[in-house]
Amino acid sequence: MDSYYDSKDMEAFEDVGEEAPELAKIFDYYGAVFTEGELTEREKALIALAVAHAIQCPYCIDAYTQTSLEKGSK
Repeated sequence: MDSYYDSKDMEAFEDVGEEAPELAKIFDYYGAVFTEGELTEREKALIALAVAHAIQCPYCIDAYTQTSLEKGSK
């Protein structure tokens, strides 16, 4: 195994709380953080993408790249 990262894992991400409902509560916080306010959802996604690169989390990079594109980044 060259890396712990497997892009196929992203397909099952929404099921993360299935076995641990308490863990899934983090998504309530996540949703609140990314609602539009002083910054747009697009701006917040780009900031999250920059942080993901800074900490070198391949899952976060994958997720926030997709989110940034969906929010209008090119």
